Amino acid sequence: MQKGRVSSKSRQREQLILAMLQQPSLEKAAASIGISKATAWRISNMPEFQQEFRQARRAAFSHATARLQNGSGAAASALLKAMLDQAAPAASRIRAADLVLEHGAKGLELEDIEARVTELERAADASKSDTHE
Repeated sequence: MQKGRVSSKSRQREQLILAMLQQPSLEKAAASIGISKATAWRISNMPEFQQEFRQARRAAFSHATARLQNGSGAAASALLKAMLDQAAPAASRIRAADLVLEHGAKGLELEDIEARVTELERAADASKSDTHE
């Protein structure tokens, strides 16, 4: 009998997590799955819930980020088109040019950081290999 209660609580926790990803508040999330606000509050304060909710939020955010990355080529094209459009207001062209330069610089900085981290990891691995021999 105890096993059924654990499963029921786990299912309720999962339902609340999904509802909280879709609703703007705990109260609305609770109402959407048919539980009281007090029950939802009690569930949401459990360490298991907080860990699972964090994981679910990270997964949802990762999916949203992937969608944005898929549109980045079109975004870059739109930005470059606005920058080069002589019919567009000068302020719009300047803002587009500024964004192109800003994002280009950020890309270079990230590439430099990635190269440095990779080199540090290689050096650390080599150091570990030397001490184990």
